[in-house]
Amino acid sequence: MSLQPRIEHDAFGPVEIPVDRYWGAQTQRALAVFDVGEERFPACLIHAFGLQKIAAVRANRRLGTLDAHLADAIEAAAAELRAGRFDDHFPLTIWQTGSGTQTNMNANEVIANRANETLGQPLGTRAPVHPNDHVNRSQSSNDSFPTVMHLATALELQERLLPALAILQAELATKAEAFADIVKIGRTHLMDAVPMTIGQAFDAFARQIQNGIARIEATLQRLCLLPQGGTAVGSGLNAPVGFDATFCEEVSALCGIAFEPNPSKFEGMAAHDALVEVSAALNGLAVSLIKIANDIRLLGSGPRCGLGELIIPNDGLTSSIMPGKRNPTIAEVVAQAAFQVIGNHATVTAAAASGNFELNVAKPVLIYNVLQSIRVLADSVRMFANRLVKDLDVDRERLASNVANALLLATALNPVLGYDKVAQITSRAVADGTTPREAALALGFLTGEQYDQHVDPLRMVRPN
Repeated sequence: MSLQPRIEHDAFGPVEIPVDRYWGAQTQRALAVFDVGEERFPACLIHAFGLQKIAAVRANRRLGTLDAHLADAIEAAAAELRAGRFDDHFPLTIWQTGSGTQTNMNANEVIANRANETLGQPLGTRAPVHPNDHVNRSQSSNDSFPTVMHLATALELQERLLPALAILQAELATKAEAFADIVKIGRTHLMDAVPMTIGQAFDAFARQIQNGIARIEATLQRLCLLPQGGTAVGSGLNAPVGFDATFCEEVSALCGIAFEPNPSKFEGMAAHDALVEVSAALNGLAVSLIKIANDIRLLGSGPRCGLGELIIPNDGLTSSIMPGKRNPTIAEVVAQAAFQVIGNHATVTAAAASGNFELNVAKPVLIYNVLQSIRVLADSVRMFANRLVKDLDVDRERLASNVANALLLATALNPVLGYDKVAQITSRAVADGTTPREAALALGFLTGEQYDQHVDPLRMVRPN
């Protein structure tokens, strides 16, 4: 037997709402209007709304614009929202008004209904706590939603992505040290080049990730400037003097990140250049990860008919038709996640360019893509570090064989014999199917002792 809906009233009249849902009339109306897609905001954005509403009500209480008993009920409800209790009460997709108004109102209504419930009133009464008059006091969707965008992004970077990157960087650095004296043949243009060590390759990977971390950290200064207090257009209409600074004090204390008021609320609401900067750093990280993942899976190709220089850990998975086949699945997931981030950055760029006069009107799709990029990067990076890089090994016999047969070891003879004679050595080795050492001796350019004196692969990797 289905439950009868409750009736809520707003400025436009009565609305039927499922009896057990905490959202209100504006959310229910939006559900009927925006019937597009299935993409919904991740829980971290909803929790960031709880954080934003706690800081806002505390600021209102401190500035004397909200009665203490109402403020206490609102704060308690907002804290439950932040903790994830009401994740299932945000039914809207991201395809809504470009300011994110409907999700802001969804948060206001859920908090108001929960606050009224704790004060002994049934859902839908809109009294004594009103979603607009009290929960949204001193705010507008136009400054609250972009503030939440910044809060959610900063928290996801600090708590999810940067720790995962630190793990990967450390694992790559550990491999660089462990493989420091294992010689391999370098490759340029996909072709054999002169020797290097496996450790040098992994040091390059580790430095790519280190640089990616630095680029992300460099975005935080501008990301931590909040537009809260600008209200409708950036002028701060209906917000008390000092609301922006008080809000930032409260939200900083709540989450441990130092946020400050944007000195130009107009810039913070009409443009989202700070989030484009974040997305660009994520895009750069994605490019680095594709390089690293592809190098590792190519160096591990085989086991018998590929390069086979790296031994990739067994993930326990296999082919649907070829028994015992092992694939570099973890590296493939990392690359796919990076492809998604590169596409997301194109969307973020276009969305951020959609600021018209005093308001950007593509906020929901912009933040959806930024948060998705952070999430898939963080998850895939952590998996990459723990399930692949950590247990990666090398095939020393294959490497030694490759080095012994490498034609371009003869490059070390350039200062001794000159380029043209060395070219004769490599051509002769190719024609005869011999090593460059054997070719040099056959041509009579050097004795075996002289060749070994000048061509030492381990010394070649560190000529200075």
